[in-house]
This record gives sequence, structure tokens and C-alpha cells, in this order.
Amino acid sequence: MKSIEKVLLLMLLFTCHLSSAQASTTNEPISLTAKATEIRYYYFPNIEAYFDLQEKVYLYKDQGEWMEAEELPKNYGGYSLYNKVKVTITDYDGDEPYLLLDSHKKMYPYNSKGRFPNQTASTE
Repeated sequence: MKSIEKVLLLMLLFTCHLSSAQASTTNEPISLTAKATEIRYYYFPNIEAYFDLQEKVYLYKDQGEWMEAEELPKNYGGYSLYNKVKVTITDYDGDEPYLLLDSHKKMYPYNSKGRFPNQTASTE
């Protein structure tokens, strides 16, 4: 009878260990989500515009003034966030990414083929 109690105790301890291991892995997606939210802007070299992932708006120039809107104006020809070239901006989290436009234009000039060797912008 003592051996059955020992086996049951060992099974209980093993089950507790497994449940704590499972609990620790559920925290992993939270850290991955937090890392993914660090990126705030995409830069579109072919139209010299940005998309703010936090506010869900495009930032573009219209008659010399920077505007923001949920959609690009019709004169941008239906440019889509999903099917065109975009560069991930990793070095800026403020509200005016267009202040870095000159450096982004140099790093990622217009390219009709839409490919860049490194599609993440960083000024480091």
C-alpha cells in the first residue's frame, strides 16, 4: 500500500511540474506581441509617404503640406499598404516621421522594380 501512495505522490508532483511549465509558455506570445508593436511606421519610397500603424493613417504631402488620412487621395492611384514596396522604420517613434524624409529618400530612392537590399530603415 505504501508503494501505491508513493507512486500517486510522484504522479501528483509530476503533474504540478507540467502545469507550471505550461503556464510559463503562455507568456511568450505576449512578449512577441509587445515586440511587434515597437514598429510604428512604414515608409513608401515610390510615393514618399508613410503609414502610421498606431493611428492607422497615411501621412502624405499634398500641395506642400503634410496631411494625414485613413486612405490616400485618388491621385495616388489606389496605392495599397499590402501590395506595394514598404520599408519598416525602426528608428523613430514620434509623431512626425516626415522629418526624416530626406534621409529615407537617400537610403531608399524610387525603384520601379520595388526591391531594396535591406527593407528596414535605421539611421544607426
